[in-house]
Amino acid sequence: MVTGDTYRHMPMTTLARYAQRIGKIFASASTWSKLARERGWRRPRTRVYPAMPNIGVRATRPNEYWHIDVTVIRLITGVKVYLHAVIDNFSRRILAWRLAERLDPTTTCEVLMEAGKEIGCVPTVVADSGVENVNQQVDELVKAGVLNRILALVEVAFSNSMIEACWRSLRHQWLYLHMLDSFNSVKRLIAFWVDQHNTVMPHSAFLGQTPDEIYFGTGDHVPAELKAAHRAARQRRLTDNRAARCRLCDPGDDAPMESRSNAETLGFQ
Repeated sequence: MVTGDTYRHMPMTTLARYAQRIGKIFASASTWSKLARERGWRRPRTRVYPAMPNIGVRATRPNEYWHIDVTVIRLITGVKVYLHAVIDNFSRRILAWRLAERLDPTTTCEVLMEAGKEIGCVPTVVADSGVENVNQQVDELVKAGVLNRILALVEVAFSNSMIEACWRSLRHQWLYLHMLDSFNSVKRLIAFWVDQHNTVMPHSAFLGQTPDEIYFGTGDHVPAELKAAHRAARQRRLTDNRAARCRLCDPGDDAPMESRSNAETLGFQ
């Protein structure tokens, strides 16, 4: 019953109950799971998922595509605060962010306007279909030609995963390491992390360049310098390893006679 096609649509707990209903097997669901685990029974559930793009939208220059989203951060007191941010697709640079005590559509407009200061072009903003991104205030920016907007997984097949990955990094590698006890403390932590993300932390997709260096075009020399430094470090390791002497294999003149005898006994020259 576990491995057959007839009952593959039933979860294990339901299958255990069904077997009792038809008078076939009287055993608890935990027994079914234990036997399936011990005997390696695999249920015939080959999943067929719709084809999804492996790579989302990719820009060819800064400010071609932006990503905007809001994430909820819960304080230890249970109070929720809302972090809005705009990220440049090409460089992964966080262009603007705001921490708010309530979810307000005007905050989205403020972040977009701050990110768009003196960029000299009309970016396409990738957003989800939440109320913070689809509202009258943002619609007016679109109608005014300040930006274009596309809704992820609605108007296009790809998701808004780039900024969601940024949220995961912020949360698990920084915020959750601290006591989130007040609005101001969370704001200070986010300000530090954003500065580090933009100016200090190298991104693997950019061969060691930071988002700021990609955005402003100031880090073209970094990949070549890192490659040269890697070659030099490898050569130093080879030189050090070849210069190292094993006392058993090459005891030297100052080694005790016992060490020399052991080396000769083992057949080392």
